[in-house]
Order: sequence, then structure tokens, then C-alpha cells
Amino acid sequence: MALEVSVICRRSLMIAEAAASPSRDQVPLALFLKSHFWIALKMDSRWVCLLILAGLSEAAAQEDLTRKVFVFRTEPSEAYIILKPLPKEPLQNLTVCLRSYTDLTRPYGLFSYATESEDNEILIFKPKRGEYRVYIGGEYLSFKVPEDTLDWEHVCFGWESATGIAEFWMNGKPWPRKGLKKGYVVGSGAFILLGQEQDRFGGTYDSYNSFSGELTDVYMWDFLLSPHKMRAAYQDLQLPRCALGWKNLHYEIKGDVVVKGRLR
Repeated sequence: MALEVSVICRRSLMIAEAAASPSRDQVPLALFLKSHFWIALKMDSRWVCLLILAGLSEAAAQEDLTRKVFVFRTEPSEAYIILKPLPKEPLQNLTVCLRSYTDLTRPYGLFSYATESEDNEILIFKPKRGEYRVYIGGEYLSFKVPEDTLDWEHVCFGWESATGIAEFWMNGKPWPRKGLKKGYVVGSGAFILLGQEQDRFGGTYDSYNSFSGELTDVYMWDFLLSPHKMRAAYQDLQLPRCALGWKNLHYEIKGDVVVKGRLR
């Protein structure tokens, strides 16, 4: 029986190895095989090699987006970006960083993390020029920021449950820390969007609160970054491993969004 497994699976591996360096007429087969995995399973007392289909669309949408941006082209916008993979465990600490560029003066959502029990589990929202709001578990804090800057804005929001301390950083500078939802635990099984503010779990939203402009350098950690790493995120330097990262991002575009090189 073991010999049967060896023969069957060896043939599969030989095909896969050939796909790694295909001739011109083998390219379609190579692309197909590279997106799948071979494993051996025992079923009904027989060993078989089983081809497990990998999600082709997800594989195509995982990439290094260094020096690239999402351009939300229309205003108002129905578009959004779904981020994956989802955090598997509840969160007691977190940091979310991102960089945006827009001339909007109306409210807009940037990062929306919703669960079935709370649509604003984590939210970074800008209700108007000169103010950001950050949410945990449906409650928010406001941070006043300079109004008249038509430039890239890099923001980081950090929070820890044990103390309830919330940190807000903009362009590498910390704002005075405040308290928010001490002892709260952010739920898992979330639906995470860029460019909209979810009104309900799963992507229901109001386009009046949509983002239009350019968005880049999105990261999420399951811990509170140190001050040194908060500044490193603004400067686009080396960062700790993270749950969601711009240099290895799983995403799905919904609507009128294009990926382009960053202009500056």
C-alpha cells in the first residue's frame, strides 16, 4: 500500500516540478499547478493523492504593495477593499496604522472592523477637517488635528485593554493619551473594510461616509506598538511582523478602486 502512495504521489510531484520550469506550451498548466497543493489521504482503506484547490482569486490578490496606493476614484464612492486574513482570536491590544491623501471636507471612514455584535468594533473615522475619531466597541474618542493641510496624513491608533489607554499618532507625533473601554475585549470573526464605515456587519454602509482619494501603508498588529515603532511606521522603516501588512496584503477590491504607483 505504501508503494502505491509513493508511485501516485511521485507522479504528481513530477508534474508539479515540471511546472516550476515550464516550456512555452506548458505555461497554462504551470499556472494551474502552482495555485494548488498535493496531499495524500487514506480513504476507504485506499491511499489516493488529492488535489486541493487553493483560492485563485485570493492568491492573485496577495502581494507586496510597497510604493503603491489604492486609488478610490469616484466621489461619493460605493467602493471598498476587503482585508484578509481575519484575526482568529479576540484582541486585548492592537495598533492600526495607515496613510491617506484626499481633499474631502465631508465625513469619511478609513478603516472599519465590524463583528456580528458591534459594527464599530474598531473604526478610524474622520467626521470633518481638523478631527479624527477612533472607536473601540462602539465608543469613540476625538482628536483635534491641523485643518488646512492638503497633504498625506499618516495616522496610527493604538489601544490596550488592561489600562484602557488609547494612543493617537499623526505624522510621527503622539497626541495626548486618553482612556477608552478599559477591560473590553475586541471580538474575533470580523469583517474588515477600507474606504467605508460599516453600518452593519458584512459591508452595509452609507456612501456619504465613503472615502475618495488615495490610501496606502495599511498595517494592523495585535499589540500596542512602542513609540519607536510608531515613528518607524510613519517613516516607512522596518516594522514588526503583523496580522495585516502592506508588504504582504491579502485583499479583495469591490467597486471602482485601482492600484497605482505612489506619486510622492
